[in-house]
Amino acid sequence: MTTSPETPAVPEPDVDPVSADTPAPTPPAAEPGASELAAAPAEEPAPALSEPAPATPTRSRPALAPLLGMLTVGALIGGVAGGGVVAAVLASQPGAVSGVPAAPSTITVNDPGDATMVTAVVAKAMPAVVTLTVGGGGTSGNGSGVILSEDGYVLTNNHVATLEGATLEPSIRVTLSDGRIFPATLVGSDPIADLAVVKLEGAEGLPTIEFADSDALNVGDRTVVIGAPLGLAGSVSNGIVSALNRSITVRSSAVPGQQLDVAPEPDNGQDAPFDFWDFDVPGTEGTDPRPLSSGTVSLPVIQTDAAINPGNSGGALLDDEGRLIGIVVAIATAGGGQGQSGSIGVGFSIPANFAQRIATELIENGTASHGLLGATVTDALNDPRSEVAGALIDSVVPGGAAEVAGLRAGDIITEFNGVPIAGSVDLTAQVRVLPGGANAELVYVRDGAAQRVEVTLGELQ
Repeated sequence: MTTSPETPAVPEPDVDPVSADTPAPTPPAAEPGASELAAAPAEEPAPALSEPAPATPTRSRPALAPLLGMLTVGALIGGVAGGGVVAAVLASQPGAVSGVPAAPSTITVNDPGDATMVTAVVAKAMPAVVTLTVGGGGTSGNGSGVILSEDGYVLTNNHVATLEGATLEPSIRVTLSDGRIFPATLVGSDPIADLAVVKLEGAEGLPTIEFADSDALNVGDRTVVIGAPLGLAGSVSNGIVSALNRSITVRSSAVPGQQLDVAPEPDNGQDAPFDFWDFDVPGTEGTDPRPLSSGTVSLPVIQTDAAINPGNSGGALLDDEGRLIGIVVAIATAGGGQGQSGSIGVGFSIPANFAQRIATELIENGTASHGLLGATVTDALNDPRSEVAGALIDSVVPGGAAEVAGLRAGDIITEFNGVPIAGSVDLTAQVRVLPGGANAELVYVRDGAAQRVEVTLGELQ
């Protein structure tokens, strides 16, 4: 998200971050400290979000799969899509509304016969990607989002919709790819997943994003990113899935009071390597107008080398069929200074399956549920007695999910629901993916022997 001040920002009081099952790693330089979920649930019934495509044991994925129900696709050579595919997709898109000028994000295809897979993906998905302009709390900014329903529910990042916690009552305007602008209201936000849903006022018949099954991805799959980096709506980049089952810790500025098992480590003043989007405002070099907070959250992410920059937040990470596989959330920075760099080819997105669950709950309830293991954990790597990498249980909460399942201090969790666990951040991120009350299977090592156990998670409050 890119931000700029409307008036000099007044720092809000810090609040405690939301809990993790682990003592937070040494917190980076902090985000602004707003809090509390921001909206009431919609009164109308929640729309049915498109179901992800079912996973298959093996996949043969051509460079371009059938788009929009077309039965015939031209031959694909060297990743180049047959021009008829792109032409047909473009022809199926509704024209711009009469009297409304085309936005800069209008798809431009000068030579359909020589269009690539990326062009076809953009032709399909671009109409369902929007740009949000948000104001409040003495600042303003822009980010991206995807349309979930024909009547205007839009999914974006929590740090976009709340300006990184600067406001709980944002003023939001959403610009579609055809140039139409709608006012929008915040339906619900979830700082734990860094996701939020807004509702466009008076919208109907909008194009919607199609969800893929993010659990079926492979490292090396093609990716396409659409968003508004630096406010440049409709910008496109492409790359591959660089890594799966990655977990990162990012600063979070809008988390409610933290349910702590142990106190977090003190802030040493260093920046996190994974940042949200907040370019320094011209004229404020060396200062930080945001309120400070030491809150951090652990997120499961898809890593991609597609170029991602400030303003891409909340935008679409797509597969080679134009389906949503992730919501862009963060970027790795190389410097560690106060300023923020652009893309270095290490970007992260929230997996579509996780994002879809959170979006559905936000629309229905205004809030979302997250699991709680009831144990404090550290990295086994940091314990000289550990012989295997994983999340080392330091203590368990009496009566909590971990204790009830028979886990105890000294156990090293190495797998959670089939996902390898390399450390405490991995475990916390995977626990938060599930709602409270969900069942999960753990693999842990005790006295050198691996064991399996099923645990029923508590709920993060």
